[in-house]
Amino acid sequence: MQSNEEGRSARKHRQIIEAATAAFLAKGFDNTNMDEIATVAEVSKQTVYKHFADKEALFAEIVLATTEDVNQIVSLITDALSDTENLERDLGRLASSFITALMQPRVLRLRRMIIASADRFPDLGTKWYEAGFEQALAAMAAAFARLSAEGLLDVPDATMAANHFVGMLLWIPINRAMFTGNDSGATKAELARHARATTTVFLEAYGPRR
Repeated sequence: MQSNEEGRSARKHRQIIEAATAAFLAKGFDNTNMDEIATVAEVSKQTVYKHFADKEALFAEIVLATTEDVNQIVSLITDALSDTENLERDLGRLASSFITALMQPRVLRLRRMIIASADRFPDLGTKWYEAGFEQALAAMAAAFARLSAEGLLDVPDATMAANHFVGMLLWIPINRAMFTGNDSGATKAELARHARATTTVFLEAYGPRR
């Protein structure tokens, strides 16, 4: 009996999260209310408040849950650059996979929502950055440092090199999406071109010195 109760509770929790995420992404934090979330989730308003003390707590759980996606990106970095036998090829593949993952419409909308709430919830934004994007940069810096020690790169400052790589890769498409609100503005061909250009310039700057 207790197991069934726990199962129903978990299911209702998931329904609330899914309904709230869709509402926040579509309407923003201010224009979303708990009554609407309860209706879409097909639960009572009391049930929503049983799981979450208020709208801020619900919003925080949704935002911080998105950092779990970073685990996939960190694995992507590690897998792409471990034991590489062709750095230009594998770095290019990493660049392409990285930009494709971060330019998904849902990811862009979540990023825009988090940025929009940064002034109101600065601690939440900081936690999201530290547990998310900063972890990906750290994984990339560690990979570049190892490749430099093996003589495949010449990287005096691995953290700076990681910032350069990601900055070149994402600056144009991410900013275009953030400012225009067009989540499908970059084509696959454009993203592939960004990936190739980033890889070429990065290796010109950080490739092993002859």
